[in-house]
Amino acid sequence: MSRKARVILVAIVVEAFLGGIWWYLARFGLANPDRVAPNFQEVVGQTMGMAMGALLSLCFILFFVAARNDRKALPQKDRL
Repeated sequence: MSRKARVILVAIVVEAFLGGIWWYLARFGLANPDRVAPNFQEVVGQTMGMAMGALLSLCFILFFVAARNDRKALPQKDRL
């Protein structure tokens, strides 16, 4: 499996995990309005949105680094 494919796979898994946390917290806030702050939904949305966006941008950069490393590793495979 190439490095690019691994970066994409890990990004999808981690983003899905963060999305699940976001979904859980949103449902928790709706189910327990007396136990959370009045602006709970806004705070959860902003925080999880920022976390997912930051991770996605990091994975975008890592994808290009992985692509470069795949190109560098290609000539070494030809020598073997």
